[in-house]
Amino acid sequence: MLRRRINLLFGGDEKRVDSRTIYVGHRPCPATEAFIPPKFCDNRIVSSKYTIWNFLPKNLFEQFRRIANFYFLIIFLVQVIVDTPTSPVTSGLPLFFVITVTAIKQGYEDWLRHKADYEVNKYPVIVLEDGRSIRKESEKIKVGDIVEVVEDETFPCDLILLQSTRDDDTCFVTTASLDGESNHKTHYTVPDTEKDLQSLNATIECEQPQPDLYKFVGRMHIYKTDQEPAVRSLGPENLLLKGATLKNTKKIYGVAVYTGMETKMALNYQGKSQKRSAVEKSINAFLLVYLCILISKAVVCTTLKYVWQSQDGQDEPWYNEKTQKEKDTYVYLKMFTDFLSFMVLFNFIIPVSMYVTVEMQKFLGSFFITWDKDFFDPEIQEGALVNTSDLNEELGQVEYVFTDKTGTLTQNNMEYIECCIDGFQYRNSDSMSELDGFCVTDGPVSKLQQKAGRDKEELFLRALCLCHTVQVKEAGPDEIDSDQVDGLVSELSQPDEQRGFIASSPDEVALVKGAMKHGFTFLGLENKSMKIRNRENNVELYDLLHVLNFDPVRRRMSVIVRSKSGETLLFCKGADSSIFPRVRQEEVDRIRMHVERNATEGYRTLCVAYKQLSPEEFAVADAGLRDARLALQDREEKLMAVYNQVETSMSLIGATAVEDRLQEEAAETMEALQGAGMKVWVLTGDKMETAKSTCYACRLFQRGTELLELTVRTLEDGGRKREERLHELLLDYHKKAVQDAPPVKAGVTRSWSTANQEYGFIIDGATLSLVMNPSPDTNSSRYKSLFLQICQNCTAVLCCRMAPLQKAQIVKMVKNSKGSPITLSIGDGANDVSMILEAHVGIGIKGKEGRQAVRNSDYAIPKLKHLKKLLLAHGHLYYVRIAHLVQYFFYKNLCFILPQFLYQFFCGYSQQPLYDAAYLTMYNICFTSMPILAFSLLEQHIAIEYLLDNATLYREIAKNAMLKWGPFLYWTVLGIFQGLLFFFGVKYLFSNPALQDNGQVFGNWSYGTIVFTVLVFTVTLKLALDTRHWTWINHFVIWGSLAFYVFFSFFWGGIIWPFLKQQRLYFVFANMLSSVSAWLVIILLILLSLLPDILLMVFRKPRGPHARQIAAVTPLSYKHLNERY
Repeated sequence: MLRRRINLLFGGDEKRVDSRTIYVGHRPCPATEAFIPPKFCDNRIVSSKYTIWNFLPKNLFEQFRRIANFYFLIIFLVQVIVDTPTSPVTSGLPLFFVITVTAIKQGYEDWLRHKADYEVNKYPVIVLEDGRSIRKESEKIKVGDIVEVVEDETFPCDLILLQSTRDDDTCFVTTASLDGESNHKTHYTVPDTEKDLQSLNATIECEQPQPDLYKFVGRMHIYKTDQEPAVRSLGPENLLLKGATLKNTKKIYGVAVYTGMETKMALNYQGKSQKRSAVEKSINAFLLVYLCILISKAVVCTTLKYVWQSQDGQDEPWYNEKTQKEKDTYVYLKMFTDFLSFMVLFNFIIPVSMYVTVEMQKFLGSFFITWDKDFFDPEIQEGALVNTSDLNEELGQVEYVFTDKTGTLTQNNMEYIECCIDGFQYRNSDSMSELDGFCVTDGPVSKLQQKAGRDKEELFLRALCLCHTVQVKEAGPDEIDSDQVDGLVSELSQPDEQRGFIASSPDEVALVKGAMKHGFTFLGLENKSMKIRNRENNVELYDLLHVLNFDPVRRRMSVIVRSKSGETLLFCKGADSSIFPRVRQEEVDRIRMHVERNATEGYRTLCVAYKQLSPEEFAVADAGLRDARLALQDREEKLMAVYNQVETSMSLIGATAVEDRLQEEAAETMEALQGAGMKVWVLTGDKMETAKSTCYACRLFQRGTELLELTVRTLEDGGRKREERLHELLLDYHKKAVQDAPPVKAGVTRSWSTANQEYGFIIDGATLSLVMNPSPDTNSSRYKSLFLQICQNCTAVLCCRMAPLQKAQIVKMVKNSKGSPITLSIGDGANDVSMILEAHVGIGIKGKEGRQAVRNSDYAIPKLKHLKKLLLAHGHLYYVRIAHLVQYFFYKNLCFILPQFLYQFFCGYSQQPLYDAAYLTMYNICFTSMPILAFSLLEQHIAIEYLLDNATLYREIAKNAMLKWGPFLYWTVLGIFQGLLFFFGVKYLFSNPALQDNGQVFGNWSYGTIVFTVLVFTVTLKLALDTRHWTWINHFVIWGSLAFYVFFSFFWGGIIWPFLKQQRLYFVFANMLSSVSAWLVIILLILLSLLPDILLMVFRKPRGPHARQIAAVTPLSYKHLNERY
């Protein structure tokens, strides 16, 4: 007690500022200490962005941060304030429409978040207060409350487990909503707590909230009358996280330690950063060009206006001439308002409606992915899922694919294959008659006794039965069919017994089942005692003294057990790289060959070792482990030191091989992606040999591929400092793969000729750390640059032994490299989330490791094989459609405004509009919007089947090919040509203004209406010429839009509208159509405008093997949109 108080006073080795003290049940203890109730946040969760009060200002502020919206707001305000030639309605109405639609969409999404928050916060929970169970709302839980949770409920906050209804004081949870792992995890109660929680006097000291799901450091002081307080260590095994679900345990009690926004789940919640597609960046670049054109037009017209007015007799008529003083008054203000007026007149060259159309195209287009019946997986009864529709076109621009291995390239379905004991191979056989299930592959059965020997075999099988964290669930007859759920694997160990295994890793279940097939059965853990049945059907008991948990740094786990004869044994299993240095070399030599052969065959291998501990060794280890577990500061490091101290001088018994089969069509998919010009990088936490064999199986590495290896093993070969050797290898590989390699065509990853040598690159996590974070005296950017150049010249890259953060670092490095290539990450587990969020496009697979990857992804697909169609077909088509949409919008608005600009030269720069206000407003909203929207949703310039069969077609649109400056210039020149033709063609017609039989003269509104009619028909028919794939929807919107224009023009000009001050178009359209000359000019100008396109189509030679396909009308692959499984 005294030592604790001195520590509290002077800090000791514990920093008080980094920890919090919690009074269990809000009871002050001990009574001698002053009780000051600490203040912590409540248990409310807030994931919403807006409230009723701040929605309007906050949403408007966010929307007007977009350059286009802000620009149109300025134009609208200018129209309201300054006397401009067009009504404020012409720009106000489209802007209002865009802002309203976006606000409704964002408001609805936030309302859904509010709804979800409300459900969570109002969820009823039971809290123990003064010996009574009181029902409360979840948001009212306070830190220190004792909470009751029953089976299949989720934990309302982060709890320390105090009591469980299970006999062994454990409970099972699933954390699929947190880390994506659907397997059961075992958590333990704090030892020596009172059975009657009402009489429990205790405080908990623990670290302040932090987001790491797998770390928790704390200790509990239990106060009993007339006794020194007992101190118990708390770790992740005692902490139940908010969002996890209680399984196979009727009821638990826990004390709240972190609540509300301080829970680990809330701290891990990060709103996905807004990803922007390359198309959006191109739109912004084109907008700047058109903004420059707009300002240039306004400057030219303003300048020419004042030049023209400076000439005698041009400014005002003789009867209304202004004095010199009037002319000189506010001259600069007049020039500025004239400039603004011209800006308003020409502002339609910037298409506000394009943003609405692009948003609608992305939103509606994403349904085609969801509806695609090829993505439906009958096994899980689900199809594809679109979480972000903003990136559809990015699927057609991918240059780098980063894929996880386990669960993505492979099925994550482990099956025990064989084992090696003391250098002798034992392969499992289905025939149980062969000597207790053993079948020797490299010799006759009679030689079994000459192999490892019975003692070694039984020691090895005992190790498999004892060294794990598997739990056994006794299943009733009605549960047998259902225990495949949540990581349960049913197993018939004896005809009269039904067993289920619960484990945090599928490997562990596979090994326990492997031992079972060889005659050793794990019966379960009761009161810290492990029971196994041996081959003679005798039950053996072992006391479980300590579990040295697995972690990715050590890459091994151990248990310390005591047999009934009093022997203390340590059993250890782990990766060969972590076990081999800790055992005798002669034992390694006997087993290494089998391990390497198994890894080459694609099996996951684990080595098994043991050590007999003397009473003195055990006493030291026991004391060290207990002290380390009580530390609040640096607990992980202290435990690691003890683990490493205990796990030395072991004896290697053998190794196991477990198979994880390839995903369906994994090899074909990878081959197609490489054929499409994409570079595939495999990022995995698995060992190099296994990952390498998977790469060969997936055809990422071919038999002729030369592998460049940069791993710990190659760094230690030279016998020099690692950094020196790393630099030497990087320079050597750079010379080989980059300097000496023949130049490769852009976009081609695999050279299909045999003349060029292909290279594959392999790096591990430890070496990557050296490359990314070298020592201060080395040049880090030089290392990164060499590494990146080597990787970019290799056909495939394998990064093994990767931590999740390293996966994200690799993606970020490539993403930010020269040329900013488009990256895609695909994975199925929680450890892939960081790289999924980092890449331009993140894809989650609906696999066996929960839904964390799916929830954080932009797109989710059931199987890896679906990636091929998603990119090669959907991605290709989406990109072509939206690229055409963007170029077409700029083109049709240039055609629209150029005649208006030219008209100023013939009307004294008076800002006289060429078109009626109704036409100005309706041109982009009604007359020309629907055909391009339909085109951008349904166009298939090449049949989907052909796109899938010819992956090389994907290269033709790589690197934003259709939105480069070349195509943009073509569309701009076409727009200028047609705009000039419209204006001067109609001007030529008006050289004789008496165009009617009665000699009546056409006016300026007739002139503008003829130009507008030619314009609407030309841009719509231009789209019809570009359409390769006709559906009834295309026909309806193209011919319907033209018909609507004609109908509207008759209707608008045929009625006297009481709300209009002046009606400029009264009977203008009808009069215009009564002139044969007008008809002739309209038809002639439309044909002349489209002539270049028609000639191009006729004389352009088809190129490539798919030429016929491009011209052909292709079948609509979405014809069964309503057809659902």
